[in-house]
Amino acid sequence: MNVQSILKKYWGYDDFRGIQREIIDSICLGRDTLGLMPTGGGKSITFQVPALAMEGVCIVITPLIALMKDQVHHLRQLGIRAAAVYSGMSHEQTLTVLENCILGSTKLLYVSPERLSSQLFQTKLRHMQVSFITVDEAHCISQWGYDFRPSYLEIANIRTLLPGIPILALTATATPKVVDDICDKLTFITQGDGEHQSSPTTNSVEHSFAVFKMSFERKNLAYIVRQSPDKFNELLRLLQGSQGSAIVYVRSRRHAREIAENLTLSGLSVTFYHAGLEHVEKDRRQRDWQHDRVRIMVATNAFGMGIDKPDVRLVIHFDCPDSIEAYFQEAGRAGRDGLPAQAILLYNGNDSSKLAKRVEDTYPPRDYIKQVYEHLAYYYQIAAGDGYGVSREFHIEEFCQRFRHFPVRVHSALHILERAGYIEYDEEADHQARIRFNVNRDDLYRLQQVTADEERVIVTLLRNYGGLFADYGYIDEGIIAQQAGMTGPQTYDILKELSDRGLISFIPRKQVPYIRYMQRREDTEHIILPREVYEDRLEQYRNRIKAMLDYIQNGDRCRSRQLLEYFGEKTTHDCGHCDVCLRETGQMVTADGQREAQKLILSLVADGHRHHITELYRLQLPVEELHAALSVLVSEEQIYHEDGFLIGSAKK
Repeated sequence: MNVQSILKKYWGYDDFRGIQREIIDSICLGRDTLGLMPTGGGKSITFQVPALAMEGVCIVITPLIALMKDQVHHLRQLGIRAAAVYSGMSHEQTLTVLENCILGSTKLLYVSPERLSSQLFQTKLRHMQVSFITVDEAHCISQWGYDFRPSYLEIANIRTLLPGIPILALTATATPKVVDDICDKLTFITQGDGEHQSSPTTNSVEHSFAVFKMSFERKNLAYIVRQSPDKFNELLRLLQGSQGSAIVYVRSRRHAREIAENLTLSGLSVTFYHAGLEHVEKDRRQRDWQHDRVRIMVATNAFGMGIDKPDVRLVIHFDCPDSIEAYFQEAGRAGRDGLPAQAILLYNGNDSSKLAKRVEDTYPPRDYIKQVYEHLAYYYQIAAGDGYGVSREFHIEEFCQRFRHFPVRVHSALHILERAGYIEYDEEADHQARIRFNVNRDDLYRLQQVTADEERVIVTLLRNYGGLFADYGYIDEGIIAQQAGMTGPQTYDILKELSDRGLISFIPRKQVPYIRYMQRREDTEHIILPREVYEDRLEQYRNRIKAMLDYIQNGDRCRSRQLLEYFGEKTTHDCGHCDVCLRETGQMVTADGQREAQKLILSLVADGHRHHITELYRLQLPVEELHAALSVLVSEEQIYHEDGFLIGSAKK
């Protein structure tokens, strides 16, 4: 089956978008390929489609466990054989998944980068027929990237086990310097004559391997920086004056909770999200927002990666991000349906000093980092010369209370020690749920007061897991939910109820950070923090903060042009609808102008045909009036939007 037929069969699309086809053709030819696609550009299609078209299993390396689980679940719903290996799985579960890949019964295997170095994974990998390797969030491999992860450096070592197997690297945020570093770290291979495949939609970068860059320009997205001495009241005004889904990004967990509570008191439909919430609670809140049971999500940067909600009309940054890369990625979650959307950054005089303090907190003094290392040894009672391979849970609040540290600085110090090779600091150590039956099998069958849903869960447990009457066993709530025909939260609630009634003992899944000593404990005076680990990265971080401040404070150049130029993309036109452009043109949205825009849009779709969203720009309306009119018409269901096309309500 060719790639076009696969796209239609499994995803229902008639054709590829942007540079998807060019990337797919390149990887199918066995060429190392890098794809730069903005948020919402359809990255997953570029590896999922060729994975089905090619023989063998595609290894997908991604840093987020939650994201890989969501993608595996979605692919299985489509009838595609997908699986995942990540921390927290039992040895038996991991072995089963890897054996299925060897037997050829899996097309896509998702794996976290930390798993690549395990002996079990490498042994089994040698026996797999691998079609190609996909590296998602590829900027994580670059020391110049904003989210560098040392575990990504293991990817190049995997190439020695799979000679000749091509790599597809994908990212939504990379400067030209990061692009070069990605290709270098992944040891991209020169193939053929080195010429690029190209098309009118492709901006190919000059490399001997294939690098395809989709324009990062978002014509429907208005970037706005708003000076506001009273951020909360400005936030409230913006949310009360808007319609549709919204995300509000904040810096801290406490801030997320407080702002959500205050917005709720003001009568808005709000929830909040951060990394410290229980998994089930995260899933519940995410689903409530995705299914429009809640309109506004207040969140830290833990929220958003892999969230495929196309109709977000507004993304507001209450606190300033510490890099343009982070801002661009988070802002890009607005308007993925192609309809008008806004990305608004709130700023006041305090933000410059806050960003400066963030530099000190992210790269504390060398002596402080060494002190944290020493206190860590006291915390675990590890003597000098001991500790190699020791792995322990790490409760940061307890640690900070005992040694009088601030959590933010400890967190940063641990990451620096990790990059220096002394420890491994795993913040996402995922411990699966466990259960044990407290009644024997015969008593279980004689139970009278069991609901139909409870019975389905019990039967699913018995079918999938053995030995639960003798001892605790690990379970996967997602598999149980899928086979029992329920949602994850419903399954969790039933397991909790069965546990409360004493029928089972249920230990919920939890996420506790772990620290592992990668070498024996050194005396503090012997701790070495190389320049590339500390000074070089400190300077990079300062430069990213400076670039963010320059963007915020430069009110003389189009916001979109500033962002595009940061990522090495030259553009000759202003966007026409950011705060800078509107101020320069003096455009104001009037009631009469908005009504006239609505009439023109309704006239366009009155013929009953489907009209692509880009046809709106031919109406030559002021951009702000067009955005405002379209937002009203969609919210009032006078027109509908499907896959980039507008349809009149009569046709619908």
